[in-house]
Amino acid sequence: MNTNAKVCPVLTIAGTDPSGGAGIQADLKTFQERYVYGMSVVTSVVAQNTTGVTAVHHLPVTFIDQQLEAVFSDIVPYAIKTGMIASKEMMASVLRYLKRFPELPFVLDPVMVATSGDVLMEEHARDFLVNQLLARATVVTPNIKEAELMLDQTIETTTAMEKAAERLVDVYGAKAAVIKGGHLGETCIDVLYDGKMMTHLESERIDTEATHGTGCTFAAAITAELAKGKTILEAVQLAKLFVTDAIRYQLLLGKGHGPTNHWGYRLKSVPLDVQEVSFDGND
Repeated sequence: MNTNAKVCPVLTIAGTDPSGGAGIQADLKTFQERYVYGMSVVTSVVAQNTTGVTAVHHLPVTFIDQQLEAVFSDIVPYAIKTGMIASKEMMASVLRYLKRFPELPFVLDPVMVATSGDVLMEEHARDFLVNQLLARATVVTPNIKEAELMLDQTIETTTAMEKAAERLVDVYGAKAAVIKGGHLGETCIDVLYDGKMMTHLESERIDTEATHGTGCTFAAAITAELAKGKTILEAVQLAKLFVTDAIRYQLLLGKGHGPTNHWGYRLKSVPLDVQEVSFDGND
């Protein structure tokens, strides 16, 4: 690894997952695997595991703002990702920093519903996200269910995914939108629209229940690549490969929807009991 390489600090603003599969824990693992320096601001402390959410404690907005100020007053990130932001007041706090640093790439992962089906965002917060945060987003990454909730429309075909991506960009102001189609069709097709070009990113469907944290991981990988100067298309393409391998090389943990394997892209099929791993850090 080149020890003289530029260090790219990256910030995630999201909720926690004590089981390690989603939320801030998944983001930080992804950042580490993509060779950027991960920082985090916690919005909510969530009691969850692979089977579901049992309790949520939202941190006071004043404390969220103190965390943000602590980060930005010392180490300004090269890119920002948001995940679970449950209330309008929390979003308003984050928005102030997005306005202060408009040049920073911002990946908006609209975490509304957990893999288990638990609702993670208040309805009035959803409206604030659509009408305020979207216009600040470099990339927004909803799955089909989240896109349906954001746009109040049904999405059952790839064409509908394209139209949804267009609305998020052309109507609501995001620079680019990725509609994740992991639950639609025989293959997994994600649709990327950047205001000019529509791109389909396709991968095979993997028969597994190990999908906990895939959305967080995908968005975090995009954020890491944007921080390193990649284009939106390059960042999304890499993130697609990264999350596909994270699903393919499953860890077989938990009693429900198991966590993705954040080693997957780098280690591929190398056994997890290896004592030492060598890599050059330049990919």
